[in-house]
Amino acid sequence: MEMRLPEPGDALTGVEMFAGLEPEVRQRVIAAAVPRTYRKGQLLFVENDPGESLIVLRRGAVAVFRTAPTGERAVLSVIRPPDVLGEVSLLDASTRSASAEAIEDCTALALSRPAFMELVHSNPRILDAVMRSLGGLIRRLTEQNADHVFLDLPGRVAKTLVRLAGESQAPMITIELNQSQLAEMAGGSRQSVNQAIGSFASRGWLRTEGRRIVVTDVAALRRRAGMNDR
Repeated sequence: MEMRLPEPGDALTGVEMFAGLEPEVRQRVIAAAVPRTYRKGQLLFVENDPGESLIVLRRGAVAVFRTAPTGERAVLSVIRPPDVLGEVSLLDASTRSASAEAIEDCTALALSRPAFMELVHSNPRILDAVMRSLGGLIRRLTEQNADHVFLDLPGRVAKTLVRLAGESQAPMITIELNQSQLAEMAGGSRQSVNQAIGSFASRGWLRTEGRRIVVTDVAALRRRAGMNDR
């Protein structure tokens, strides 16, 4: 699905990968990119699809996940603006290593592999940002593996909620995520995650509103997850 964006000149604002580009180069990137929208629940791409484009997320949130032969999902990360996704398969010309699903209504820009590679060849500084992006991905995966070893399930649930809350300083933070999706991210069964959520709710750390989770005490969740206080 395609749409027209109202202010294309602002489309790359805040995107680290393109931050060092000259204004005229940024305009060429924007001109080459295709605006897209994705509805909540829509797949952006599926594991083993051809890696044909880099996606710059402008609004919404996307879950990146792997699927086991049994059909179970393991969510690797949740992408929010102004992050990008799909850079790994663009660099090595391989298929997608994971699937991506919109967990909120999203708008994005899709930059084709030929356009992206031409940009990289003409602007080597982009490679520094790409390497930082890949380094961040490796660190997240390493941390997730450590969490599965050192944290119990309630601790992983708490840490997942803290990550989803992001940098918000609001007294109440609404997370548009159902408990099945939360279970996929925390690496546990839905029943066990429901029990953890119920325990957190009884302590006043959060409350549930249908398919939403409203976090009311991020600091308490950080402590339960063994994270340093800010």
